[in-house]
Amino acid sequence: MNLEKLTANVNSIAIETGEFIIEQRKGFSLDKVEIKALNQLVSYVDIQAEKQLVQHLSLLLPEAGFITEENTSTKGTAEYNWIIDPLDGTTNFIHNVPVYSISIALAKGEEILIGVVYELGRKELFAAWKNGGAWLNGESINVSSELELTKSLIATGFPYYDFEQMEAYINVLKSLLKSTHGLRRMGSAAVDMAYVACGRFEGFFEYGLHAWDVAAGVLLVKEAGGNVTDFKGVNDYLFGETIISGNAAISESLLKLIKSEF
Repeated sequence: MNLEKLTANVNSIAIETGEFIIEQRKGFSLDKVEIKALNQLVSYVDIQAEKQLVQHLSLLLPEAGFITEENTSTKGTAEYNWIIDPLDGTTNFIHNVPVYSISIALAKGEEILIGVVYELGRKELFAAWKNGGAWLNGESINVSSELELTKSLIATGFPYYDFEQMEAYINVLKSLLKSTHGLRRMGSAAVDMAYVACGRFEGFFEYGLHAWDVAAGVLLVKEAGGNVTDFKGVNDYLFGETIISGNAAISESLLKLIKSEF
């Protein structure tokens, strides 16, 4: 399998689907929104974008199955799976906040081989393949070299449906507000991790996430020289719903703080 060539094809698919999403945003209105669960929104744009991605990716690698947010394909396999979020940042999209993305990963078991995040607001295409480095619009990227938490900008995602760990989460926020350059909440975990990969954020952490939120970002960060772990310091971040990412020093600092509260 030529991962570099396959990634180039995935990039093209992401861009094509991105143009559909951008065009649909022009005439979008709130009456086209459905509620899946508490604060979990979806529209025909998410569903149609996912169908488009599934169709094209099926042609690209017919033997692969799919893990998708909107469940437009139930084809699964024990070996290769595409892990897709067709519109990460749906709430931003609905409210016309221009930070939302397409996230596509190819996994063999739990090993991520390809990760592509296309941030539509700035048309920034982040891509990585195993042992091939991480790239932004064709230029090589790396995680931040900053070693001190006090000089770092940290990204997170606010809980929006799972509030059972709110107290611990807020305690972490209190500590970070006092000991960093600041906190940011972009509204798309895929974008957060892409920004870690290119050094805009020194670190990122969140709980309550799914595989399609983080799979592509995991590879971007790793191929950009960063670390990824879960809140316990092990590797259960793909399906374990908690994640920490950053360079070695910052991710370790975040892990130490988070483990003291969670």
